[in-house]
Amino acid sequence: MVHLPALPGAASATLSLDAIVDRAVAQARLLTHYGFDAVLVENYGDSPFRAARVGPHTVAAMAIVVREVRRATTAAVGINVLRNDSLAAVALAATTGAQFVRVNVHCGVYATDQGMIEGRAPETLEYRQMLNWRGAILADVHVKHAEPLSSRDLAQAAEETAYRGRADGLIVTGPATGRAAAIEDVRIVRQRVPDRPVYVGSGVDAHSARALLAIVDGLIVGTSLKQHGRTEADFDPQRIEAFVRAARG
Repeated sequence: MVHLPALPGAASATLSLDAIVDRAVAQARLLTHYGFDAVLVENYGDSPFRAARVGPHTVAAMAIVVREVRRATTAAVGINVLRNDSLAAVALAATTGAQFVRVNVHCGVYATDQGMIEGRAPETLEYRQMLNWRGAILADVHVKHAEPLSSRDLAQAAEETAYRGRADGLIVTGPATGRAAAIEDVRIVRQRVPDRPVYVGSGVDAHSARALLAIVDGLIVGTSLKQHGRTEADFDPQRIEAFVRAARG
């Protein structure tokens, strides 16, 4: 994860866009140096988040950040526009050359601290087609910081997201950022959707990485790589090294 600080226009913004770009580029280069396959750029610092559409200033800022990250790394680059602006994410990916997007609510209805969020799978897929972008849509199943109101059964939600929502890959999370997904949840999604890539998207650390990689195709990691395990902190090279050693076995 490349967790961006609050972007210009956000409620808690303090840094200039140049400073944000420099920080994101440095983090992407560090992760690439240690052998990570991809970096996922996210407007993490923009809380409180809008439920669906972000403002044009957010899209403009993220376009500049992602463009510079793409130039700075050989790793694949992904985009997540919080809380759930899938169209902005696809537009950003198409214009910057990013290879994938993460969509927190692709299918179904969820109650969140931003209010009710509904999946927009048809719009997202149609928009990808219209822009002729060939990247992957990775969708969360029972996403963190949310309560499902439709398809409360995890296995059913996974099937619907993959086969009715046509997501290219699925992400399983714990209840909140930095909190681990239940191993049984991971197994349920893997078993019910065997023909799609499955990733674990929260709470992964050096102690759990190897066991999880025996089940899933990849791990999305951020908080456990930071100083003192704080999501908003800078990366800790010692934590990164320990994670990479553990993941590689």
